[in-house]
Amino acid sequence: MRSVLQAFVLVALMSSLAFSEKPGDQVQIGRNIVVGAGEKGGDLVCIGCSIRVRGQAAGDVVAIAGNVILESGGQVAGDTTAVVGDVRLDQGSMIAGSVTAVGGRVRRDAGAAIAGDVTSLGGAGWLLLIVLIPFLLLGGFVALIIWLLRRNRPVPAAAYNPAQPTVRS
Repeated sequence: MRSVLQAFVLVALMSSLAFSEKPGDQVQIGRNIVVGAGEKGGDLVCIGCSIRVRGQAAGDVVAIAGNVILESGGQVAGDTTAVVGDVRLDQGSMIAGSVTAVGGRVRRDAGAAIAGDVTSLGGAGWLLLIVLIPFLLLGGFVALIIWLLRRNRPVPAAAYNPAQPTVRS
């Protein structure tokens, strides 16, 4: 029964994602996304690859374990995010939203325009912190559960041995 419920939830999620996709949206795993000059795209999501925008992206641009590169004339109407990667903005590129790089850097030419905020959490320290904190919390919960189980466990009474003399005062 549980596997049937899991399959139903999976199908419901997949179908809702398929119907919510707008024309021009692209999601790739391991294959780079390129929006050429004069082309238009929607939301762009890339996992384990990079995104290169020479034209226009009407939505958000997200690269996980990859870079986002806006070449001259490239435009993004939403936010731009790179996790474990860099964001590079060339001369004449424009972003209407915010730019975020976690585990990477934002490299911006002086002629590039960003309307929103710029956040760069570069270096391996942030990435280590982001990955390590959930494991530390999980370890703390496991230790708490073990401590509670051991605390409430009854201690067996010592068996009476008639061969041992009893000392009375």
